[in-house]
Amino acid sequence: MRRREFILALGGTAVAWPLAARAQQPAMPVIGFLHVGSAETLSHLVTAFRQGLKQIGYVEGRNVTIEFRWAEGHYDRLAALAADLVHRQVAVIVTGGGDAPAAIAKAATATIPIVFNVGSDPSRTGLVASLSRPGGNATGVNIFTAELASKRMGLLDELVPKTAVTALLVNPNFPPSAANAREVQAAARAIGRQILLLNASNANEIDAAFATLHLRHAGAVIVGADPYFYSQRKQFVELAARYATPAIYEQREFVTAGGFMSYGTNIADSYRQMGAYAGKILRGAKPADLPVVQLTKFELVINLKTAKALGLAVPPTLIALADEVIE
Repeated sequence: MRRREFILALGGTAVAWPLAARAQQPAMPVIGFLHVGSAETLSHLVTAFRQGLKQIGYVEGRNVTIEFRWAEGHYDRLAALAADLVHRQVAVIVTGGGDAPAAIAKAATATIPIVFNVGSDPSRTGLVASLSRPGGNATGVNIFTAELASKRMGLLDELVPKTAVTALLVNPNFPPSAANAREVQAAARAIGRQILLLNASNANEIDAAFATLHLRHAGAVIVGADPYFYSQRKQFVELAARYATPAIYEQREFVTAGGFMSYGTNIADSYRQMGAYAGKILRGAKPADLPVVQLTKFELVINLKTAKALGLAVPPTLIALADEVIE
């Protein structure tokens, strides 16, 4: 072989080696992220999820890919979005926004691991066999949405005891809403208070609900747990201020946005937990062996600036109990 041909052949071989090596590298695993809300209003939860992944050694774009599917508040879109993730054969499906996305994902696949975020006991809804040993392809975090509704009723009664009528605003499309309403109504009867039950599933209906509670002279409002409501927290805070109505919410983000008071678990922390679980599954852990995380810390957050605007005096004892007071 002539010298020139030998050099060209050697160069071609040198180029082929790295190409072959690259071809043999495994593709990055893909996480499917299914949520009933919207990306614009939930970016901080995605950040928390990424933090949980990073704790286990996974960084998006470096050694893992995340495919996001947002239902934009439309529960009827969830089934198609879940089916798309299954069709793409993602390594893990992460669901956020309550029981419905988790149940729909589980109905869509019995083999792809699922990490959920739910507000009801998943062993009662059939998502898992038990909290300690889920037993199937799903596990995740329970944020205790359903169990805290009556507690919020009691907090409002302590702050506005002379109010005869309290409004409860729920989204009828959110499956746990009916159970939450029954719990609040039972708590209200026990203290002699009337509940005005209002339904809303979009921005216009939320506007109309606040107009109705004002016309019906409701002295306070409990905003029911719902992922869509969470994405509309700015609208809720503005309406509560416009109608000068004390409102209690499920999550602290309503209060940091200017709302009056919240009582519930830290939802950002739950998404960090979900990220950690997704990372563990990518490393080989089985959902069946990962116990459902039960968040045990409940936060009371009070905005004293909003209380002052509403003409409410918050008892010092309640301020002392609060996990955070915004002044």
